[in-house]
Amino acid sequence: MPPASRTVINRAILDALSECGAVGVPMQSLVAHPRVYLVAHSGRQTSLWVYCWTLTHGGRKSLPDEYRIQVTSVDSPLPINTDGSTVLLGYEPDRGVFAGFDLVRHRSFTGRSPSIQVGVSTLNDSLQDGLAFQTKSNDEIAVGVRSDHLLFYCEHARELHRLGDDSTYLATAEHVVKTRDLNEHEILDLSEQRQLVIRETARWSRSSAFTKQVLNAYDNRCAVTRRKLRLVDAAHILPVKSGNHSIDTVRNGIALSPTYHRAFDRGLIFLDESMVMRLNSSAADELVRHGLVSGIDSFAAHLGKIHLPYDPAQHPDPYYIRLANSYRGLG
Repeated sequence: MPPASRTVINRAILDALSECGAVGVPMQSLVAHPRVYLVAHSGRQTSLWVYCWTLTHGGRKSLPDEYRIQVTSVDSPLPINTDGSTVLLGYEPDRGVFAGFDLVRHRSFTGRSPSIQVGVSTLNDSLQDGLAFQTKSNDEIAVGVRSDHLLFYCEHARELHRLGDDSTYLATAEHVVKTRDLNEHEILDLSEQRQLVIRETARWSRSSAFTKQVLNAYDNRCAVTRRKLRLVDAAHILPVKSGNHSIDTVRNGIALSPTYHRAFDRGLIFLDESMVMRLNSSAADELVRHGLVSGIDSFAAHLGKIHLPYDPAQHPDPYYIRLANSYRGLG
């Protein structure tokens, strides 16, 4: 398989960041490494440097499951971003997944084009679980990364590659990505930093699974406008911040375009138990008082009976609708 072009790899990185709910903007020419991006996510901006080459089959008959990157067109030691994150990646275009390698180990090298390996089973496992960890013969941890986990990996890469320092730490991380379940008692013996990483791993895994389930149920189509255009979010009906447990279920989800998602979260619109999306007249009146009502008529024109999943078992649960409307003070 020939290497993917720089354009293809850049597009894969930007699409992956978008899947993670972030916006990535290239900050310089992509001709040379590292690729530099400004990443906006959850109201904050950060700088991300990416070294990334195509993952290709290793070509050794004795290791038929080996994939690798060939580190070319860079000099040792690799420059590091002092104002954000730096990651060392491989991209496998057929599967659309990444492999993350330990930058601390590979920043300095001898020779002109060192290679770094990962097993194909790790790439395949990441497609299933979002993340997958491989302990290599030199005790390095290689990480398979599904595209919707790339931002999480970039933010926690340094700590994830230290999983091999502690067998309990590694086993807990592997359990969390496979089950998306975390028992707080199991991590009490870990350092505070490692507890944080495990909790974030569990949270990201649950959120990613929820997103995929909801968008698949709604055929990637906004429940209000019925449009796709790759501009659809998975919204919680009863929000996470309500403190209610076990809400990452498809029946507490609804697919919405970003504008309607924000309006839903802020209580400008709400869903009733007859599966009709309605305008909150009190919130609309507040917009009128502040002179912010322009465009409300065209916005509200799409409201009404929502587009529902084909499977009735995936329809919004009236129980969550009642709780959500009560939580938002909608009666």
